[in-house]
Amino acid sequence: MNNLLGVRKVTYAKPPLSQAGVHRDAHDFDVGMRRAEACAVGATKIKKLGFTPDIILGHHGWGEMLNLVDVFPGVPILGYFEFFYRTENSDVNFDPEFPMAHERYSGVRAKNAVNLQALALNQYGQAPTVWQKSTYPDWAQARIELLEEGVDLALCKPAPEIRKKTLKVGTLSVSPRQKLITYVARNLEPYRGFHTFMRALPKILSARPDVIVSVVGGDEVSYGSAPAGGGTWREKLLAELQGKLDLSRIHFLGKIPYDQHLSLLKRSDAHVYLSYPFVASWSLREAMACGCMIIGGDTETVTEFITQGETGIVVPALEPKAIAKAVLEALDNPKRAAGMRAAARDYAERRLDMGAYLDRYRALIERVAGKKLIAPVTEKPPAKPRPGASKPGAPKPAAPKPAAPKPAAEKPALPRRGPRRAA
Repeated sequence: MNNLLGVRKVTYAKPPLSQAGVHRDAHDFDVGMRRAEACAVGATKIKKLGFTPDIILGHHGWGEMLNLVDVFPGVPILGYFEFFYRTENSDVNFDPEFPMAHERYSGVRAKNAVNLQALALNQYGQAPTVWQKSTYPDWAQARIELLEEGVDLALCKPAPEIRKKTLKVGTLSVSPRQKLITYVARNLEPYRGFHTFMRALPKILSARPDVIVSVVGGDEVSYGSAPAGGGTWREKLLAELQGKLDLSRIHFLGKIPYDQHLSLLKRSDAHVYLSYPFVASWSLREAMACGCMIIGGDTETVTEFITQGETGIVVPALEPKAIAKAVLEALDNPKRAAGMRAAARDYAERRLDMGAYLDRYRALIERVAGKKLIAPVTEKPPAKPRPGASKPGAPKPAAPKPAAPKPAAEKPALPRRGPRRAA
């Protein structure tokens, strides 16, 4: 996994991620420093083989890059700054259903320990959205470049023909006469509005017997915490809404192959995307590129992309009735929805093109490194002919007499691959 054509991958040994006696607020920092140490050990082995990079790229969230300035002094670092945790105007206490006690605020601030160490390196940074960059302190934002991420517009694109036949994905089957509502998250949890979406479904399903619902996502916890009392958020919401849902029309598909995910977005009649004020999902960008009719929550995470009445419908992110009403209006007004679908695709073409994003990223790398990159590797180069090989049609030369074998020169080996770090 994560192999790039023309790039040799060397991994570092994963360190132990728990330590008895560490204060609960310092746990993330302790883990980050252990990763920094392990990564530096691996980098030192590569350096001893004669390798020195022109630039170092990576994500600052887990700490791996913190000690590389000591291994490769003078080599510029371009780090990804994804999110700076705050105790107000952000994800903390956004949802009154899940308040955070004041004594836990120190733990939120402590989550920035690795971030602050990365900023103290006085290197270079990038962030993927205006709002995510704005979460950082004013003094730090000047060091962070806005580099809006893109999607593959050739893969993520509208496909009107998909509506002319029955689409089947897992347990789901939706015919051309039915309406498909889609919801996607890495995991089904409150941070992505899963609880609010589920509470909107009874009204939607009651009003539209022709609606089929697709729910894509796992049952783990990516952000926040698990439900009190154990179990999964899916189990909790199904128990809460028992008797109010037609479960024959709701399909929990789990984590599915990417092509199936895109097929659902291309067939979607209404795509619901909700989020706490937090990092924006790639699925939101993909939905726009596929020309979805998007019903989005009114947080800055979403409204940076979705403009009310233009690229989608913006609703209060925590109000099930408002979400249900917006979905039903979208289904009842296909002409209006068609205009917003086209506008979402147009936005993607102007702002979310993967090719343009990579060009900007390449230019930023060259500016930071102070030198031009080699040409992109798009395919394996043709094999070079062996010295002395005959051209087509030429007579074969006489076979040379075998020479006495020479002692083979021993080449240094790169360090053995260690365990892959979990994402």
